Amino acid sequence: MTHLRLFDDDSALAPPRAERMVLDGGSFVLRHPEPLQPYARCVGAWLEHWAATTPDALFLAERDATQVWRELNYRQVRELVGRLGQALLDLGLPTEKPVVVLSDNAVDHALLLLASMHVGRPVCTISSAYCRLTKDHSKVHGMLDALDPALVYASDPTVYGAALASWSGRAAPVLFSSRAAEFPGALSLPDLLQTAETPAVLAAYHAVRPDDPAKFLLTSGSTGLPKAVINSHRMLTANQQQIAQVWPFLNRHRLTLLDWLPWSHTFGGNHNFNMVLAHGGALYIDEGRPAPGMIDKTVRNLRDVKPNFHFNVPRGFDMLLPYLEQDDSFANDFFQNLEALFYAGAALPQSLWQRLEGVARRTRGPNGRPVWFTSAWSATETAPALTSLYWPIEQAGCIGGPLPGVEIKFVPNGGKLEMRVRGPNVFAGYRNAPVLSAKAFDADGFYLIGDAGRLVDETDPSQGVAFDGRVAEDFKLMSGTWVSVGTLRTRAVSALNPLAADVVVTGHDREEVGLLVFASPAVRELSPDALAERLREALLAMRQDGGGSSQAPTRARLLDEPPSVDAGEITDKGYINQRAVLARRASEVIALYSNVPDPQTVRL
Repeated sequence: MTHLRLFDDDSALAPPRAERMVLDGGSFVLRHPEPLQPYARCVGAWLEHWAATTPDALFLAERDATQVWRELNYRQVRELVGRLGQALLDLGLPTEKPVVVLSDNAVDHALLLLASMHVGRPVCTISSAYCRLTKDHSKVHGMLDALDPALVYASDPTVYGAALASWSGRAAPVLFSSRAAEFPGALSLPDLLQTAETPAVLAAYHAVRPDDPAKFLLTSGSTGLPKAVINSHRMLTANQQQIAQVWPFLNRHRLTLLDWLPWSHTFGGNHNFNMVLAHGGALYIDEGRPAPGMIDKTVRNLRDVKPNFHFNVPRGFDMLLPYLEQDDSFANDFFQNLEALFYAGAALPQSLWQRLEGVARRTRGPNGRPVWFTSAWSATETAPALTSLYWPIEQAGCIGGPLPGVEIKFVPNGGKLEMRVRGPNVFAGYRNAPVLSAKAFDADGFYLIGDAGRLVDETDPSQGVAFDGRVAEDFKLMSGTWVSVGTLRTRAVSALNPLAADVVVTGHDREEVGLLVFASPAVRELSPDALAERLREALLAMRQDGGGSSQAPTRARLLDEPPSVDAGEITDKGYINQRAVLARRASEVIALYSNVPDPQTVRL
C-alpha cells in the first residue's frame, strides 16, 4: 500500500488494521485490534485544556458587519463561555430541558453551545432553513413543542421573530444577539455576556458526567417530526479519541478549517467543530455555502484562510470546481496549505475526484505532493464517525475501516450485508421515545443503522469496507431483479456530470429503471436540444458499461425544483432521501414513465 505523508510527518497516519470474527449464518464482526485509549470526561474539558495550555491560539473567527474577520483565541472564548455559563445558571433553567438554537453557524451560536454544555445544560440546534426558507412555521413549532426548551436563542428577531411570535406553545425565555428590544420580553446576549463568572461555573463543570446529555440532534424527519437523538458527552469525546488514534497527526499539527457545514447536523456540528476543539485548532466560520449566490463567499474566504484540511459534501466540491479549473490564482491559494479533501454526506462521483486531482497536479506540478482524498462512515446516532479512511485509495467507494472501539456486525439481508454497530460513540436511545429506542437495537445491543456494506477484499479485512447503499432503499423490478440504489446513484451522478447535482432512482415494481435528476447550474448553459442529447448520451454510456437492466436506466427526467429541506428530501446526513422524494414527487415519477412526449423527459 502506498505510503501517505501529511504535514511532512512520516507517522501522520496509523497503518490500516482490522480483524474479523466469524459468526453463525454468514454473519461476522469487524473491529480494529487496537483498544480505545482514555478520552475526555466532557466537551468542556477540551476548552479548559486549550485555554490553559495555548491561550493565545486562534479558536473561532467569523466576518463581522464590515467584512473583517472577528477572531477569538482560546483564552477569550473560555472567558466568554464562563460569563455566559454563569448567566445561564442565574436564569435557573431546568437541567433536563435543552437550550435550543434556531440560527446559522456564528461565534455567538458557538459560545452559547459551549457555555450550555460547560454547565451541564444540553443543547439542540434546529436547522435555520425551517425559519429562513419558508413562511409555514408549523414544522419548527412541532419541533419546539417536542423539545420543550428551557431557552430559545436566535441571532436576530427580523429573521426568526415571526416563527417565535407565532409559536402558541412558547413558555421558555427567548434570547437574541441583536435587536432584542424589538421582541417583547426577549433577553439580550450582549447583556448576558457582561455577567461576572463565579465559582458556580466550575462547580457545574466538574459535576458533568460522561453519560450526561450534551446535545440533542434532530434526524431528517422524512416520515413525520424528527426524532431527537441523545448525544452524550462520552459519545462526543470518545469519538474524537477514536479518530485521533488512526489520525495521529491531529495531536501534533494544528488544523485550520474554513467550514460552512451546519451545526444542526452531525458532520459540521460534531465531527468538524469537535475535531478543531479537541485538538486546539482554528475554525473560520464560512457564511457561504454550495448554492448559487453563496459559493462566491466561500471562494473569497478560502482565498483568505488557505486551510490545511477541507471538509465538504460532493455538492460543495462540484460547485468549487469551475472556480478551481478556471482561476489559477484561486487554485494556488486553495492548494497552498492543503493536506486533504474529506468528503461525506454522499459518495464522491469519480468524475469529480479526477477533476479535483487534475487541478491539484496542475497547481503543484507532476512531482508535487499529492492531495489525500479521505472519507468516513457516520450517523447522527454515532457522534458521528464509525469508520475512517486513513490510507490512500485511487477512487471513491471505500468508507475505510472500523475505528478503535467500534464493532461492525455484518448480517445477510436481501442479498446484501446489513451493517450494525456497537461502541462507546453509539447512542443509547432517542429522547422521550422508549419504543423507538428499543426497536433501534438488535438482541446483542448493535444499533440497526440501516446501511449495507461489504469488504473491499474478502481475504484482507484491513483493506476496508465498501458502502453498498441503504437496505431499505433497494427494490425489485417486475422481473424480480434487485436494484442497488446506492451503487446506481453514484454511477448516474458521474455519468451525468456536470449536469446533475443529484439523482433519485425509480423503478419499484416497474419494468425499467429511471432517474429523477436534480439539475445543477450547468444545465442553464445548454439549449433544450443540446441538453436532451447530453442526457441521452449519458444513459447510453451507462447501458454500454454493462451491469444489466438493474444498472442501466432507460429514462431520465429533469426536476425544476431543488430538494426541499422542509419536506425531508435531504437527510440529516446531508444527502438525498430517496423515499421522501419519491413520495412527494409521485406525479413526476408518473410523468417519467408516461409515453406522452415531454421536453423534461429523455427516453432510450
